[in-house]
Amino acid sequence: MSTAAAPQLPVRAVTRPPKDQAQICARLGRYRERPSGAVREIVSLPGSGDSRLLVDRLAGTRADARLVAHLAADEPSANARIVADMYIADPNRGSCRRVSVEDRLGPPLAEPAGDETPAVSWEAALRDAAGAIYRVRKLPTAGSALELRWTRSPGIDGEPSEPITLRDVVGGLENYEPARAITAAAIAHHRREPGVSTGALRGEFVRLGASRILLNRRLREAVDERVGRGELTLSEIAIRCGRVKRDGRGNVSGETSWLGRRIGQLPEGGKTTPTPWVHSDVLARIARRGLGLCPGEVEV
Repeated sequence: MSTAAAPQLPVRAVTRPPKDQAQICARLGRYRERPSGAVREIVSLPGSGDSRLLVDRLAGTRADARLVAHLAADEPSANARIVADMYIADPNRGSCRRVSVEDRLGPPLAEPAGDETPAVSWEAALRDAAGAIYRVRKLPTAGSALELRWTRSPGIDGEPSEPITLRDVVGGLENYEPARAITAAAIAHHRREPGVSTGALRGEFVRLGASRILLNRRLREAVDERVGRGELTLSEIAIRCGRVKRDGRGNVSGETSWLGRRIGQLPEGGKTTPTPWVHSDVLARIARRGLGLCPGEVEV
């Protein structure tokens, strides 16, 4: 008696669900936020194409995640630690924007592709109004490698240069360009050069683009223009922004010192020079309420 063979069922490969990539992280450091006292941590998370996202978030909760840097896949692993240490030491830390879905899915940094020639040379030097010279250089590190960093020198022959951040360069020039373009060209030129680290410079580039702390030069110019034409006074602009004060007789006037500090006319308390920076929320308030302008009109 013959028996019919049992039908062969297609063999289906058993696949395990992918491990949650968000769980694969390396903690690179912690700091205490002021004035809240909350403990925050810097972690390295996987991005697209084996890149790494450096994220500043509340320790133990994963909440309020902000983008510190996005490192390409070919960056040495040690660069993540270098960028994290620099970020923790930076007094302006914590001003980065929130991490977005595009950060996890997109490329780390827009750089000249293939043999495309950058619009500027990475070796170009910049000079500010005081005569100081800014230039990207290869500086020695604690190990044997070299590190790309912006430097500043006083512009006098024989005077040494000091390493500074890209934010310092932009603040000194009160303009984002061509410092950003030179930085992108330097990263693209050296990204595959053995023994030269671009991690610190790349982190500064990303943080500058993600920061909510903006240059106030154009805002100051717009205020000066309106006041110079006699359309508004500093006091009126401050009142429109909700910053008022009253004298002993109850007379109301605008808090012009607050406005002067925000637009870079007066130094902050304890400082000797005005700051070139303003928070984007404050810029938007002064633009919309104080001047009746779109914030985009007063951004550099």
